[in-house]
Order: sequence, then structure tokens, then C-alpha cells
Amino acid sequence: MQRARLLNVIVVFTIVVLGVWTKMPLAQDALTIVTWGGAYEESQRKAFFQPFTQTTGIDIETRQYSGGLKELREQILSGRVNWDLIDLVSSDNLAACREGLLQPLNSVSLLTGDVENDFHERAITDCGIGQVIFSTVVAFDTRQFTGEKPNQIEHFFDLETFPGKRGLQRKPVAVLEWALMSYGVPKKDIYGLLSTPRGLDLAFKRLDQIKKHIVWWSEPEEPITMLSSSVVSMTSGFNGRFFDARINQGAPIQTIWDGQIMDISTWGIPKGAPHSDDARLFIRFATGSTRLAEITKYISYGPARKSANAAVGKHQQTGTDMRSYLPTFPPNYEKGLTADQEWYSHTQELIEKRFEKWINDK
Repeated sequence: MQRARLLNVIVVFTIVVLGVWTKMPLAQDALTIVTWGGAYEESQRKAFFQPFTQTTGIDIETRQYSGGLKELREQILSGRVNWDLIDLVSSDNLAACREGLLQPLNSVSLLTGDVENDFHERAITDCGIGQVIFSTVVAFDTRQFTGEKPNQIEHFFDLETFPGKRGLQRKPVAVLEWALMSYGVPKKDIYGLLSTPRGLDLAFKRLDQIKKHIVWWSEPEEPITMLSSSVVSMTSGFNGRFFDARINQGAPIQTIWDGQIMDISTWGIPKGAPHSDDARLFIRFATGSTRLAEITKYISYGPARKSANAAVGKHQQTGTDMRSYLPTFPPNYEKGLTADQEWYSHTQELIEKRFEKWINDK
């Protein structure tokens, strides 16, 4: 059984290297991939999962989660790992790698093409391979602002000019950076200042101004519901979800690109994954330029490879030109800040404790 499986892996690797992909019915257990659900998972299904199964014969089963390392730690500590591949934000990937929760990945032997120059500078880590660049942004309900419309990140904190409830993820993601940006702190100084007690005090002081008006969310689809039902006038959320709601569902939602916090979604293989060889095959397949360009037909996340960005075209369903909806589109990119994943991975536990304490303080 093991020998037959090994032969299948060798055959598929050989075909990838030769660049000749054909349908190959390989009798194998399903590859279990953990991802985020919603429009994002659907885009992965169309661009990555279904083509991979059609090409290799390896079925894919998905599991949904909301980020973090809690479930991954529990599986590895129990010795019963049933995940083969997990879609992690960069900070979680780095933290998981340091804890020994992920398998090291040799990007040179694993990936195709010009690995050193074609991938985004932060896309490849010791235990992760970047796939798409997404951003946490603020969006607003266009029905609630018939006159002047918010277009700067400081408007999120301006309840007088732009009234209404504010939606925020119940995690200190992006909002501390936004708080400092609202004071006019230069982007290059954001993480340095947040590493000091003074910087954190300033950020939480700004958050105090909107605390009574915050509606918290946990699941990625909640901001869409909150805006569509006018529960909030503005909310944080993921740019791809807002795009899907606006373009595919006709929701009255508009994105504010100013202050977008960009991050990279990375593939990681859990330590002890039962099908780690198949997971490596999938990473090689799904991070090729063609596949990464393909996902932009379905969701507005920027490919982690330059060569794939050059091939971005139109939205499959509506014919919308996708370039201006990507975080990596130059005018959008210039208004944003790339998340400092090292800062997040080193400070995450401390910052989350302070954030939760702030939420509970009256």
C-alpha cells in the first residue's frame, strides 16, 4: 500500500516537472484542507481544488475555521492529526513554525519557476508558501451616507461627521494600526510605536472614543450581514468578502482603500499530517502562476507572484475588470500598509490579552 502510494507521488511529481499535466485517476484517500469558507473557499474550489482533483485524481475535502492556532495545537498534542494542509495568515504561520506545529518546506525544490524573484518578498517562510495577498479594510453602507461619504481611515473614528455603529472583529487585527494612522502617524513608524507602552496607550485612547458604538464580529461573513441589514454604518472586514457582496450580490457596500492592512495567506502542512506528500503536490500545483491568476476570476485577492499579477483579467461572472479591486493594484497598494507579520507573531498573545481586557473594562 505504501509502495503504491509512493509510486503515485513520484509519477505526479515527474509530470509536474515536465510541465505535462493530464488527468490521472490515482486511487488515494482524500486530502483534507482547512480554509476559511464563504466566497474565498468557493474561489479556491474553482481555481485550485477542482482542477487539482481533475489532474491528479486526488479528492479534496475541506474543513472551515476562523483562524488561530488553538485547534492545530490540540490536534498535534493529542497525536491525532487529521488535517493535511491549512490556510494560515502569515503571523499564524510564523508562530506555528516556531512552535514546531508545521513541517519545514523547501521552497526551491517544492515550487516551480523563479522562486527567488517572482514571489512577493514576504510570501515564503520556513514553513509556509504564500498564495494570495488579501487586506483588512473598512467598508460602509452607502445608504447611510447620502451626502459626504467616508474615504479616509480617520473617518472610521469620526462619529460626528459620519455617525452610526462601527463593526469590528473581536481581535486586535488592523484596528491598532488604524488608530495610530488616525493621528497622522507615518506608516513607517506604526509598528515601532505600537511596540512601546506610549504607542499602545495612544491606540486604545482612540478606540475609547468609539467603544460604546462598536458591534463585534467573529466570523468573516458577519460584516456583510451587518452592513446589508444596516446594523452598522461602517465595519472592518476582508476586501474579498466585500467585493463578492457588492459585485455578485448587489449589496450597497463600498470599500475604503485608505489604510488597508495587507497580509499574505499561506499554505502550511501540520506536523504529522497523514497525507503530507499529497499536500506538497497540491502546493506545487496551486502556487503556479496560472493557478494564482485564475483565482482572481472569482475573488479580489492579489496573487503572491508577479507573473500571475500580470495575467489578471476579468471577473468570471460579471466581466468586471479585476485589477482595480485587488489590494496590489498600485493606487490601492500606495494607500495601504503591509502587516508586519513578525510583530504580530511575537506580540500576539500580549496584545490579545490587553485587547480583551479593554473590551471588558467598563
